[in-house]
Amino acid sequence: MSRALALLLACTTAACAAGPHDLDAHAPLPPAATPAPIAPAAGTAQTFTAAPLRVDWWTAFASPQLDALVAEALAHNNDIASADASLRQARELAGAAAGAALPQVDAGYQAERARVSNALSPPVADQNQELYTLHTAQVNVSYGLDLFGGTRSRVRSARAAAEVQRQRLGAARTTVVANLVQAVIQRAALADQVEAAKTAVAVNRDILDSLLRRQQLGAIGAADVATQQTALATAEGALPPLIRQEAHQRVVIATLLGRPAGDTLPPLPALAALTLPGALPLVLPSDLVARRPDVLAARAQLEGAGADVRTAIAARLPSITLSANAGGSAQRFGDMFKDGNPFWTLIGGITQPIFHAGALRHQQHAAEAALDGAKAAYRSAVLQAFGDVSDALTGLATDANALDAATRAADASGRALTYVRRQLALGDVGTLALLNATAADAQARAQLVQARAARLSDTVALFQASGGPVATPR
Repeated sequence: MSRALALLLACTTAACAAGPHDLDAHAPLPPAATPAPIAPAAGTAQTFTAAPLRVDWWTAFASPQLDALVAEALAHNNDIASADASLRQARELAGAAAGAALPQVDAGYQAERARVSNALSPPVADQNQELYTLHTAQVNVSYGLDLFGGTRSRVRSARAAAEVQRQRLGAARTTVVANLVQAVIQRAALADQVEAAKTAVAVNRDILDSLLRRQQLGAIGAADVATQQTALATAEGALPPLIRQEAHQRVVIATLLGRPAGDTLPPLPALAALTLPGALPLVLPSDLVARRPDVLAARAQLEGAGADVRTAIAARLPSITLSANAGGSAQRFGDMFKDGNPFWTLIGGITQPIFHAGALRHQQHAAEAALDGAKAAYRSAVLQAFGDVSDALTGLATDANALDAATRAADASGRALTYVRRQLALGDVGTLALLNATAADAQARAQLVQARAARLSDTVALFQASGGPVATPR
């Protein structure tokens, strides 16, 4: 018997040692590098600093109106509210799992009124008494010894699930803020493009009026007037899509604020009111994986999967349960704990799974497969984080070049249009030159607005990709 017990303990110890101890997903890290400063000739220079990333990074755009919008979104956005509810649920489940690891105490009281046959042995002292009342009160205590860590692993898994939800709440807050700032930038850019399109319509209308006057004087023919009418209609046709897109961004902003579409929005900042941040976060690979919410959530999932494997292993090992109850029983309520009426019981039991048709083994293998999947998901999250940062940095570098080109084009097209309109007043310009000059000026104006908005948008993307922490409750 002692040899069998020793063999059983050796096997269970070996099985326990076979649990997963390596939770390293072996995620590759790129080399650390400091990007060159971004200094376009026509815009604000941006440099990279190793200062800690602020939780209110959107205030770097120096817009009180934007700050008010973000505050409202953080307070009323429904995605954030849903993530917060999931976090509270996960925390309560983790608390329930932790409570299950402690001794369980229950108290009970039972009153029984019965009539028995006189032919049976009654449970009362007087055998002639067939009708009786029996009062019983007792306290039960039970506790499962966690020798092989199965209960502790379940608690760790539940706490890891709560950590996943906490990080997802952080990711939701960061995403909502980034999407809101992006929507505000896009709306402001579209508003400027609408104004530029209206200016193009006004310019084409002025040119048409001038050509009509010249036609009345016989200086030009109907073909020139018809060509300009076509140009004016084309400029007017470019305006409705821009108005529709600007209205759509208002709907996006309202949704992010938790407001219905069509509701009156708070004051929205213009593009010129948004200051391009001059200091950008220097993203080091080790810092990125330590602060980005989606990476931290993947890490917590990995830890939870490791705990689930340990739980599955422990399920195949012996379990020991201790229990006790004590109380009293009597015909009268006040006599339950008098001499002779109290009772108590102590029970200890051990259970070793012997045959479950492979169910426990398959459950362990399933948990191990989930652990491998969690490692792959963590590596994917890390690679995605580095990819997002790389895309944002590339966008910022190319945005500077695009801004310089758009600024030169806008300046040149503005001068060219001015010269052509002067020549038109003098009657020394053809219709083709007019069309080219007006079309080029309208396009250059739109590209300049887009280039300015792109620098702001890619700056937001870098803040978000860098982890963009937004304060979340622990």
